[in-house]
Amino acid sequence: MAHTTWKCFAAISMLLWISAPHCQAQFSKPGRAYVGWLVKSNSPTRTYQVNQPAIISVDAQKAGLPIDGITLHYQTGTDGYADGKKESGEVTFVNGTATLPPYTLSTPGFRTYDLQFAVSGKTYKEKITIGFSPDSIRTLTPLPHDFDRFWKRQVAKVAKINMQPQLTPLPQYTTDKVAVYLLKLQVGANRHFYGYLTMPRDGKKHPVLFCPPGAGSKKISHTTYYSERGYIYLNINIHNGCNPELPDSLYQQYSNAVNNYNRCGIEDKESFYYREVYAGCTRCIDYLCSLPNWDGQNVGVTGGSQGGALSIVTAALSNKVTFCVPFYPALSDVLGFCHQRCGGWPQYYQKQAEAEGTMNTLPYYDVVNFASRITCPVYFSLGYNDNVTSPTSTYAAYNAINSPKTLNATSTSGHWRFVETNEEAMQWMQQQWK
Repeated sequence: MAHTTWKCFAAISMLLWISAPHCQAQFSKPGRAYVGWLVKSNSPTRTYQVNQPAIISVDAQKAGLPIDGITLHYQTGTDGYADGKKESGEVTFVNGTATLPPYTLSTPGFRTYDLQFAVSGKTYKEKITIGFSPDSIRTLTPLPHDFDRFWKRQVAKVAKINMQPQLTPLPQYTTDKVAVYLLKLQVGANRHFYGYLTMPRDGKKHPVLFCPPGAGSKKISHTTYYSERGYIYLNINIHNGCNPELPDSLYQQYSNAVNNYNRCGIEDKESFYYREVYAGCTRCIDYLCSLPNWDGQNVGVTGGSQGGALSIVTAALSNKVTFCVPFYPALSDVLGFCHQRCGGWPQYYQKQAEAEGTMNTLPYYDVVNFASRITCPVYFSLGYNDNVTSPTSTYAAYNAINSPKTLNATSTSGHWRFVETNEEAMQWMQQQWK
């Protein structure tokens, strides 16, 4: 009996030994994607002159071999299809390549392509955007005759308000190199900002760097990244009561109170939500420049999307700012959709009629009108595939800048940026130090 049991055990063990490699091979992770593709254009930068034909093609492989006979469906039109016109068609892959008919634009701007094909029941999609003489894009937003006077009055008004800074140490975030604080700052008659202030703990004087937030009302978070590189750094939330150290349930109450804030009070330039936000950002600069460990010379602003917009606004309204780094700024060329051209976030007039008075208010808040008033050096980053802050709108802002400027335009990025772009921006900022 024991001998029989041992034989059974040995047979099962042998079976498992033989089966294990087989099962492992059967369900092993593939060494490459089953379908791979690459979109190409006859311009390596996806940038053309007006009326120059652009030819887009797609190379695709299945299991490493060129696909044939598969249909590529495409749709194309101006940036964001803002003029309501869409051209659709289809082409067939031959020896792994599908080539679209040539398209162009007769005026400076961008053309969007939405591409789609299916292999073995799975659909693959890609979007690309190409530019035509983007350096010649000009804003469609007028400059109010009293623009400078209006904003000079707003800045002077908040300058009289006691900032009443409340600085709370946050030892739970503090490191041996960087001290972290929670800051509450009164920046307007009805406006206060909460933010995280971080400072190098080396007893030396340092440049200051202000970072306004992206859109929305979600919690901001602290970072020691900039202070580890020598900056006194402040990032903020622009909404009253939004203290990032509050419990989530309580914070949500304040967050819910500012829904649709980007259209709040838009009927009049004096009541628009952004009035105290724009002016309040200059008070953040004033506060940073009051710190005893500021080096007395270098003042930077940086941010992305809404933060990019507020960076440009702050640099235009505060003569203390010495360098500005906006990434894909929102609130640029905001009347674009009124002219069947793609405007920037938050896409006023794209899908709905706006409140009475909006048309008169927005020119006072359009970033392009601030961009033309910047006097410090600017490092500007944008992406061609951005469907939030369209490249048409961000180029309108960039082209309005008259001070020394550096452009990082990435034809393959959207409403985001590569790590390498951050690193290049950081190097540029370090070079601005006096």
